[in-house]
Amino acid sequence: MRKLSRLPQVLERVPLSRAQLYQMISEGRFPKPIKLGENARAVAWDDAEIDLWIEARIADREAA
Repeated sequence: MRKLSRLPQVLERVPLSRAQLYQMISEGRFPKPIKLGENARAVAWDDAEIDLWIEARIADREAA
């Protein structure tokens, strides 16, 4: 079963400000949020996608 996280939980896991996070999303460098309903303001992120993003950052560091 997949789990979703709202913005406060994402920001606890990823050391970015809200503005930095949304900038990276607009640049295609962070997973896009999932709309939770008709209200576009209610969004969450797939925890598995965030895990993959974190693992890729670690792999980039190890490759450098």
